Formats: sequence, C-alpha cells, structure tokens
Amino acid sequence: MIDFVRNVRLWFAPGEARREGVTPDYRFSLANERTFLAWLRTALALIGGGFAVDQFLPDLRWAWRVGLALALLATGALCALRAVNHWVRCERAMRRGEDLPVSRFPALLSLVVAVVAVVMVVVVLFGWAE
Repeated sequence: MIDFVRNVRLWFAPGEARREGVTPDYRFSLANERTFLAWLRTALALIGGGFAVDQFLPDLRWAWRVGLALALLATGALCALRAVNHWVRCERAMRRGEDLPVSRFPALLSLVVAVVAVVMVVVVLFGWAE
C-alpha cells in the first residue's frame, strides 16, 4: 500500500523518479511514454463510446442506455488512471534495473469491453425500445 501511495505522488511529480537508480536508455523511456499515450487513447475512445451510447441511442430503454454508457465511461476513467500508474511503475522499475511490472488490467479491460460489446450486439439485434 505504501508503494501505491508513493506511485500516486509520482503521478504529479515525475521528476522525483530521477532520484532513484540510474537513467535508463532514452528509447525505453520513450517507449514507456508511447504505451502511456496508447492507454490514454483507449481511455478516450471508451469515454467517447459512453457518450455516444447515451446521446445516439435515445430509443433504447433508459436503464440499458445509462447502464451501458456508465460501464464505458467508468472503464475509460479506470483506463486513464491505470495508464499513469503503469507509466510510473515502469519508469521506476527501469531506473532500478528491475523486471517490468505485470498486470491483470489488460485482461480485465478486454473482458469488460467484450461484455459491453456482446450486450450492444444483443441490444442492436433485438432493438429494445421504451
């Protein structure tokens, strides 16, 4: 838990990471940053999808529309938070010469997106309306 709190602090003060270990090859730091940006693009796409479901499916029952929109919005928010946390953890590991951290989050994200997609397919096929 203490390590998580330290990571959260580093979200807003990434320069503090330079105090640990040695500077890694810049190519690895830049690859870490590109991965962070890819996670942010995914988060933005999920958030955009959540707004699209809410705005462009007015004939869908309110509970379904709001449920699907909130699932996408919440997943997008979690993805954005996970992006910065993963970036900090990887940067610290590279500086310390440790193995990069592993995570179950990509699998969880894939499952949530797949479930929402299956629900959307069912909704489209059956055209549930109020």
